[in-house]
This record gives sequence, structure tokens and C-alpha cells, in this order.
Amino acid sequence: MVSVDDIETNKKFAEQEKADFPMLSDADKKVAEAYGVLGTTGMARRWWFFIGPDGTLLHVEKGSHTADAGEFITAKLAELGVKKK
Repeated sequence: MVSVDDIETNKKFAEQEKADFPMLSDADKKVAEAYGVLGTTGMARRWWFFIGPDGTLLHVEKGSHTADAGEFITAKLAELGVKKK
């Protein structure tokens, strides 16, 4: 997961949500800009980039799934054939 929030904000979010996946703090917004998700307000669009274990881009979901994020991610990874180690 990539967020334009600072490291401390991301750390608090990860602890609150009990996230068991890596998070990248992109406070300088270079990654968001490179992926084409930086909006005109300086916030990143909530697109989901699913990248396989071999580094290939498997799917881009252009939308927000904040209410069902865990279920959405789990279902999409299963659909894409990605298994948790």
C-alpha cells in the first residue's frame, strides 16, 4: 500500500487496522505522480495496483473500497491466483 501521508500517520493507521502488509509513505508524492494517481488537490486517487510476486502488474482497480477493503483485497487476490505465503 502506498500513501501520501507521512511515516508516522501510516504507522498509526497500520496499527489501528492491524495491517499485515507493507506500506510505503510517499510524503513527497513522487510515487503517486509516477503511477498517475496524484490528483489536482495533492491527494492520491484511491486506485489499487495488484502486483504479483514476480513484480508484474496484475490488475489496476480504479475505485475506492474503503468500507470492504479487506474482503475486496482477499477476493481480488484469489481471483488473480495470488496465494498468501
